[in-house]
Amino acid sequence: MKRSRSDLLLTLFLPVQFLLLWWIRHYPEWIESWYSTGVYPYISVLPRYLFGWIPFSVGDIFYPLIGIIALRWVYKNFRRLRYDTLNVLFRIGAATSVIYFVFHIIWGLNYYRVPLNEKLDLDRDYTTAELIDLTKRFIQKSNEVHVALGYADTAKIDLPYSNREIMDSAVLGYDQLKEQYPNLSYAPISVKQSGWSLGLTYMGYSGYYNPFSGEAQVNRLIKSYRFPVVSSHEIAHQLGYAAENEANFLATLATIHHPDPYVQYTGYIFALRYLVNEVARRDLDTYRELVEEIHPGILKGYREMREFWESYENPLEDISKAFWNQFLKANNQDRGIMSYSYMVALVINYFEDRPL
Repeated sequence: MKRSRSDLLLTLFLPVQFLLLWWIRHYPEWIESWYSTGVYPYISVLPRYLFGWIPFSVGDIFYPLIGIIALRWVYKNFRRLRYDTLNVLFRIGAATSVIYFVFHIIWGLNYYRVPLNEKLDLDRDYTTAELIDLTKRFIQKSNEVHVALGYADTAKIDLPYSNREIMDSAVLGYDQLKEQYPNLSYAPISVKQSGWSLGLTYMGYSGYYNPFSGEAQVNRLIKSYRFPVVSSHEIAHQLGYAAENEANFLATLATIHHPDPYVQYTGYIFALRYLVNEVARRDLDTYRELVEEIHPGILKGYREMREFWESYENPLEDISKAFWNQFLKANNQDRGIMSYSYMVALVINYFEDRPL
């Protein structure tokens, strides 16, 4: 069988893409102006218009379909590996090259945009004293909101809304933010419960963004008070903020600025958990003192969520997290999974001179 010229060229284009991305990461201003705030907003709305109105997750169908196609191809071409090895490898390389190219064109280039802290003129560093000070403020605010909702300080709060209602209303937080930050304007909405939620849970994920269908996927098994933050986190990805710490930070802002007090509560306790955990890493004695000030009802929510994830612990989660860690590092997030917690720096420097 003759070697496919197109397969050969596409395979050779794969290392060229690696080099181009290495070069691009040195020009974030160009990516920001030309791609992230240039063509990407137009690219991103198309799949949301196409699939957002469909009540189920279209993206969930992609993965088993791709798996079936891949298994069928392996079955049909397995014998060719022995006598036509190069052609088979070039075909695999060509498919990988196309997927890699499409991924970056429709979303992945956002990994190389100007960091959000630079756009908001926020420092990347903070002192332990600043961390402790803001943690105390968040504890006070979280306790106040907890009581304002009409609950005893020992009561764990579950949101009185369906998952669908929470996801549909997530946009309201961004509606408030876009007055100050126009780039956070979000429409149409496309946030859905993943049909593969059990698998996501075993892998240790609360949600994910599918760039090929433009859908924000939320794990339907997580607790209701996590739904607003996860929905807002995935919307941040839809808006082109690929870095996990930035998506967490924007989810914090969107939930805190949401008009519904229950959603505001979820935003405050979400950020508080990150702040308290960071205090524990820096000053264990102070951490123990601060935890005593948090309402028992809030701590019950944290404990419930921790026990939920512990009940699904398995070797697959470690493998999945290891893969995701390397994926993030390969896409301009040097801290890998640790970049999720690095959102603490953004929160501290943003709220340093702002009221909660």
